Amino acid sequence: MLFNSYQFIFLFLPLTLLIFHTIGRRNYHKVAIAWLVGASLFFYGWWNPAYLGLILFSIIFNYGVGVILSGNDKNKPILIFGVVINLVLLGYYKYVNFFVNTANNIFDSNIIFNTVILPLAISFFTFQQIAYLVDAYRGEVKEYNFLHYCLFVTFFPQLIAGPIVHHKEMMPQFARDIVYRIGAKNLAIGITIFAIGLFKKVVIADGISVYATPVFDAAEAGMVLTFFEAWAGVIAYTFQLYFDFSGYSDMAIGIARMFGIKLPINFNSPYKALSIIEFWKRWHITLSRFLRDYLYIPLGGNRKGRVRRLINVMITMLLGGLWHGAGWTFVLWGGLHGIYIVINYAWNIKYNLNSRILAWSITMFFVIVAWVPFRSNSIEGALNMYASMAGIHGLSLPVSLDQRLGLVGEWLEKGGVVFHGAFVNGVFGDHFTGVAWIFILGLMVTLSCNTQEMINFLDSKRKNSIGCQYHWLEWHPTRLWSVFISILLIFSILNLSGASEFLYFQF
Repeated sequence: MLFNSYQFIFLFLPLTLLIFHTIGRRNYHKVAIAWLVGASLFFYGWWNPAYLGLILFSIIFNYGVGVILSGNDKNKPILIFGVVINLVLLGYYKYVNFFVNTANNIFDSNIIFNTVILPLAISFFTFQQIAYLVDAYRGEVKEYNFLHYCLFVTFFPQLIAGPIVHHKEMMPQFARDIVYRIGAKNLAIGITIFAIGLFKKVVIADGISVYATPVFDAAEAGMVLTFFEAWAGVIAYTFQLYFDFSGYSDMAIGIARMFGIKLPINFNSPYKALSIIEFWKRWHITLSRFLRDYLYIPLGGNRKGRVRRLINVMITMLLGGLWHGAGWTFVLWGGLHGIYIVINYAWNIKYNLNSRILAWSITMFFVIVAWVPFRSNSIEGALNMYASMAGIHGLSLPVSLDQRLGLVGEWLEKGGVVFHGAFVNGVFGDHFTGVAWIFILGLMVTLSCNTQEMINFLDSKRKNSIGCQYHWLEWHPTRLWSVFISILLIFSILNLSGASEFLYFQF
């Protein structure tokens, strides 16, 4: 069941919310939690009921290990056992086909293994529970209530694609009585954030995808793309992924807020970053936090010298890339970002970028370049795209531009520019529309306030409060804003006929 579906918006979400608060306001808190756990499991099982057994096994196993760790002082063998079992399950379902195919290619063998279908959200609920086990080992959390632990793992707003939350971030909130009563403020803020996220996904991300998908499909098929098409396609995907993941993150936070729960921010205008290091502090924030706290720091972090620090960065980013998908394209993507961060550290040591525009331009260029293998289905497809982007196939422009440029076009042809294109009468036939899309979205992600800044729902007295630099964009519970959000929501719902999965569901 998708957040951007009629079933979810008109049936599942309102019924789950209504029944939860109806039960909770009568002080039957345990029953309300049980209802929410059952609804979350139903939500998960909507895609494939067969995998309910897997998530239930994972919950029961990790709960048992967590109880043991909470009751014993520094029982490291139990922690290692728990982490290993989690990684074995994740490895089997997510990577066994990848490793078998890789071994067959390297050793020219013919190992036959039945295709294992990737269970939805296994990467997310596995990492979340590994974090819980480590926190329990450190004495930072304790959970002896099985029902509460089930809710911690299965809470449906963040179950499928994050954010990856800590037990101490979410469960203490369910101990407050106010959570079990419908609050007008929480409901208004939650609906607003959800509506903005839905618009990002349905209208913007799905809208710009028509300029990205055909280009990458053509590159996979070995077609020779024009210089313009290659760059337009990868930039379109850059914005598609941004608004798809940003939209999901907003919707998850908005839904949780309707229940009175504040989830951690997972997406904070990453395309405003002035360095790759800053980019990773803004993109998929909870995953970056997990990789830092449970992989990079245990490897030694920056405590064992500069060389060891850079090695730890590379290991972390390679494994982070592999976490996103079982393929060499994701390893390449993680490796590229590892190299970027290593260079970034060296740059910070030796140089100082005084120009913010230059810093942003360099950062965005390399982020866009790295999205190519992230999106490509194979290394061959990625290399074909890179060749077109580098002009190896010739500095080519769409044939439709030839007639419009007139004398300029003749001059360019004399200079070696070739006018041709795989999508002459197709998606890039009206290439100016695509350019307009890219230009407008570029302004939105770099100059506009993000959802958290617009809502500003954090306590303004806190040091980490977020505010919008454009005060006229800040949300307020007014009639004008309610009308605007209603229009946004209605327009998004009217475009749900072609609803698509979120890109991060594949991870």
